[in-house]
Amino acid sequence: MEYRRLGKTGLKVSEFSFGSWVTFAKQVDVQPAKEIMAAAYDAGVNFFDNAEGYERGGSEKVMGQAIRELGWTRDSYVVSSKVFWGGDKPTQRGLSAKHVTDACHAALKRLQVEYLDLFFCHRPDIDTPIEETVRAMDNLIRQGKVIYWGTSEWSAQQITEAHVAAAKWGLTPPVMEQPQYNIFERAKVEGDYAPLYDTFGLGTTIWSPLASGLLTGKYNDGVPQDARAALPGYEWLRDIITGEQGRARIEKVKKLAKVADEAGLPIHHMALLWCLKNPRVSTVILGASKLSQLTDNLKALEAKAKLTPDVMAAIEAIAANKPAEPQRF
Repeated sequence: MEYRRLGKTGLKVSEFSFGSWVTFAKQVDVQPAKEIMAAAYDAGVNFFDNAEGYERGGSEKVMGQAIRELGWTRDSYVVSSKVFWGGDKPTQRGLSAKHVTDACHAALKRLQVEYLDLFFCHRPDIDTPIEETVRAMDNLIRQGKVIYWGTSEWSAQQITEAHVAAAKWGLTPPVMEQPQYNIFERAKVEGDYAPLYDTFGLGTTIWSPLASGLLTGKYNDGVPQDARAALPGYEWLRDIITGEQGRARIEKVKKLAKVADEAGLPIHHMALLWCLKNPRVSTVILGASKLSQLTDNLKALEAKAKLTPDVMAAIEAIAANKPAEPQRF
């Protein structure tokens, strides 16, 4: 396992990290969570990602209990939460100063920690002034309840506005973004955010490196009953996979599988390593409902040398979606 700086910060996170979206409290309880997290930790993973919106806080409760029972020292791991979807009442959603504050306190309790290493704004909130959110995050940092704050799926303009507000009022700016990034989803990370890496030192903790499982090849012949897309509540994912765009991507997955096979790699390892090839990626978040899934994904790190320039070029030819270089004047 190698470690990368989270943007311009001094914090170093493992190149592969672990996230509990969909799995913890829905498919995985405390005991299997402990086994999966212990295996990740022993392999060098030091960042564990979560959010208030994952199973209405249930995911954080499972992770917090697992960490407590594993007995890790607080200085040996990084844990995150995200704020936006806390409940159904107006004061339980969005990025108002109240909800940001309440969500932090609730996450601390569920995760059983005294502070959050990373706290993300899970989506932009058009109803709350960005300055209000920046000030709320700054307050939590000054109180020692949060170390670093960032965004998830914000636009480059919104991130820039947050930095402008922070600079104007002497507040702490966001330092990381959590976007979707994989062979099929590249526009934000490679296009929209391109000016932000050097300007603000933006770090990225990317999610869905396997395009919700599409890049494993398991959806090539339909949706298996044990797949995430078959779970109740994830009909939206099934619709994406079986829709026109999904079918077109599956055809590309079949071609990508041939490239991977020729390189001596399973396609999902190639997809994970493709994400790591981008130096702007601070960490790639893995998800797993079974220990075997995690250990298999971690093995991809042993094959970095197989992603040669020729293999990268072959992937590019099939994906055919490289964002245009930002214009310079």
